[in-house]
Amino acid sequence: MQGLVYIFIALAAAGVAVAAYFGLTFTPIEALVTAVAFGAVAVLFMERQLRQRSEARLERAVEDLARLLSTDAKAGQMLSQRINQLADHNAGGRLDGIEADISVLGTVVRQLAEAVAEMDESQKRSGSAGSGLTTEPAAAAPASDDDTLPEPVIPIELLKQALAENRLVCHIEPIVQLPQRRPHAYDIVPRLILEDAELADPADFMPRRGNGEVVRQIDAMVLEETVTIVRRARTAGAPLRLYAPLSRDTMGDAQAVEQLVATLEANRAIAGSMAFAITHADWKQLMPSEKIGLARMNREGISFSLLAATSLRFDFGELEGLGFESVRVDATRFLRNPEHFTDFHIADVAPYARRFQIDVIATGVVDEQQLLTLFEDSIGLVQGPHIAHPGPVRPDLVLERGEPLLRRVDA
Repeated sequence: MQGLVYIFIALAAAGVAVAAYFGLTFTPIEALVTAVAFGAVAVLFMERQLRQRSEARLERAVEDLARLLSTDAKAGQMLSQRINQLADHNAGGRLDGIEADISVLGTVVRQLAEAVAEMDESQKRSGSAGSGLTTEPAAAAPASDDDTLPEPVIPIELLKQALAENRLVCHIEPIVQLPQRRPHAYDIVPRLILEDAELADPADFMPRRGNGEVVRQIDAMVLEETVTIVRRARTAGAPLRLYAPLSRDTMGDAQAVEQLVATLEANRAIAGSMAFAITHADWKQLMPSEKIGLARMNREGISFSLLAATSLRFDFGELEGLGFESVRVDATRFLRNPEHFTDFHIADVAPYARRFQIDVIATGVVDEQQLLTLFEDSIGLVQGPHIAHPGPVRPDLVLERGEPLLRRVDA
């Protein structure tokens, strides 16, 4: 802008020279001297204006700085006063009082628990002493998440035999992003090939209680398959992101965790394309030492997804700190009874979770109306039979385990 002003001054000086030469009959030298004098006066006036503006801006900046320093000084004075007030308080005496109150409260709670236990025991004795009378229990004991699930239909002996014969196949089920329904990631779904060439889903053969060595074996096989698929997909120029299931039997075994971490360290280059899926039931039973194992995996670049969440009343900050990137809820239950999952408005759940870099994924979508409702409620990641059923991976991406595996891939 300043250069443009100087150009105008030069043009004005040239105009003055032309006017003096033709209008006032000045000689060329006199006209040139007049133009130079006019230009010098204009430049001097311009520089004076610029200097005044610069000084005014500098004065305003100094005044603003003085006000800020004054505010900081007042804040420091108030902080010093508060620190002095806190220093004058007898914090030790107050803590002693709080500790005494907590001790009394613990004693009362223990006595109450003992009284309730004695009442339950006396009721059981009185109920068993009755002759010919049947009494119904006042309240049934709350069932765990595993107890609410049906028992697997495939016996453990047949499962072990199938694993020995390499009849465990890994299929994938997509998670898509609305509204384009573009694939966002895929779940690895272990399925068992039966004698009649039919496929059994995990609910039909995964042990519910006990047989931890079998569950750990399945987790290890699925992880090996996941690493192979991710590596070959990246080599083929079509990278994808996979979620592999991770059970508490694996997280609770120190040797299994060490082998898992070693595998992740050896495949750190593709760790960003893999994640582990943990059920909400397993998450609620995790011990602090097992959560430390999750933190170790997260340091290797692995993230996690929480499956089958029965509630969204989480400490999302804790989930974010451990590396969780998504929480999954059943779409039908969530839309039918949202107050069972959260105290927020249904449209505010996903935006709140995204503040902690966590996505809410709706699973089990069964029709188009659920898709529209979820999209209106800001839930953009969905999965379910209405989107796609689990299907086989390309044969060139799976891990070769011998002839039985080749037969199961073709199936």
